[in-house]
Amino acid sequence: VQLQAYGGGLVQAGGSLRLSCAACGLTFSTYVMGWFRQAPGKEREFVAGIRRSGGSTYYADSVKGRFTISRDNSKNTVYLQMNSLKPEDTAVYYCAAAYSSVWAVENMRYWGKGTLVTVSS
Repeated sequence: VQLQAYGGGLVQAGGSLRLSCAACGLTFSTYVMGWFRQAPGKEREFVAGIRRSGGSTYYADSVKGRFTISRDNSKNTVYLQMNSLKPEDTAVYYCAAAYSSVWAVENMRYWGKGTLVTVSS
């Protein structure tokens, strides 16, 4: 199983980025997918999650209204559209797959390697 996240980079505060995560080696449509992030010196935290069909989405309070998670099961890909970015959004962003929609680090079955997002003030 491989999850490859990409799309990170350097952006000014108020800007936007779109992250993508391509999955292979698993039956993508049978997994819930999540995005997590880890800032320097901090623990990994939940950002957004989406259920198998894409009909239900979940967000951390800190990103609600600014970030949107979506998925395309035909492309085995999950996305994270990030708008109105803030310096505190700076982190390595990881995608992850799980059997159930319990959005905790320990519940995620597979992890990608992460992509760095840096938001300058």
